[in-house]
Amino acid sequence: MAATTEAASAATEVATTDPAAEREDGAPGARAPRRAALSPSRINDFKQCPLLFRFRSIDRLPEPPSSAATRGTLVHSVLERLFDLPARERTVAAAQGLLGPEWENLREREPSVDELFADGAELTTWLRSAAALLETYFTVEDPRRLEPAERELMCEVELESGVLLRGIVDRLDVARDGALRVVDYKTGRSPSEQFAASALFQMRFYALVIWRLRGIVPRRLQLVYLGDGQVLTYDPDEASLLATERTIEAIWSAIRHATTTASFPPKQSRLCGWCAHQTLCPAFGGTAPPFPQDGAARLLQAGAPSAG
Repeated sequence: MAATTEAASAATEVATTDPAAEREDGAPGARAPRRAALSPSRINDFKQCPLLFRFRSIDRLPEPPSSAATRGTLVHSVLERLFDLPARERTVAAAQGLLGPEWENLREREPSVDELFADGAELTTWLRSAAALLETYFTVEDPRRLEPAERELMCEVELESGVLLRGIVDRLDVARDGALRVVDYKTGRSPSEQFAASALFQMRFYALVIWRLRGIVPRRLQLVYLGDGQVLTYDPDEASLLATERTIEAIWSAIRHATTTASFPPKQSRLCGWCAHQTLCPAFGGTAPPFPQDGAARLLQAGAPSAG
């Protein structure tokens, strides 16, 4: 059951924002208000820095767009749309040809992304970097030989304890024998062995949700890193998913305690350099806003069993 890196060399982990995070848990940017839930992104926030978790999940503070996260959103959209094309037409040129239309769609949904670029030349360079990621994708897989069963699949399940889990699976493949493969695209570089466990936790989260929903343990979890063309795989079993469920329950218990006691201390790390909330962080001389009790009450709904 060990994770394996299917490429020649190791690479450096790059911290990026999950482009789907805001859609997973009903934070600003979600399609519709819904009961709060735990997602892989929010769990990672809590583990990384409890105060960051509070700012994103309880205060729900806005964050400016970043070029890396926006590029991730754009590339994910292109890879989703690529499979709308007939198999023989799924080429590098076709994928790169989708960048322009998908960029315009993104601008229409999120006008603030225009502020990321000082001029047209800067935008052109950024779009070329997205095109390079798409070219790398074709060195990893041949989409002409794939027919995904699901793309951008919203998954939601309530555990027996009442904790609600929610996440978006980039792609779900179903083999002729019914075996499931969960695929997630990452636009950064593959993590070092030291940080691979965090990436695989996200995939085990998705596998747990799918198992609870469909009664089938996915045969393979696959992380495709477009930053360096590496693929990280993990083959789960029931024991590993039950362990993941226990871990999630323990994390929820810690989140619930922190919420009821209004205790979310900052945790400094090298990732602080990417944080949008340093001016409000006591670790950097800032002052956090008053604790929002309405936001806390909403978050606690994630652990409230639904009626019936």
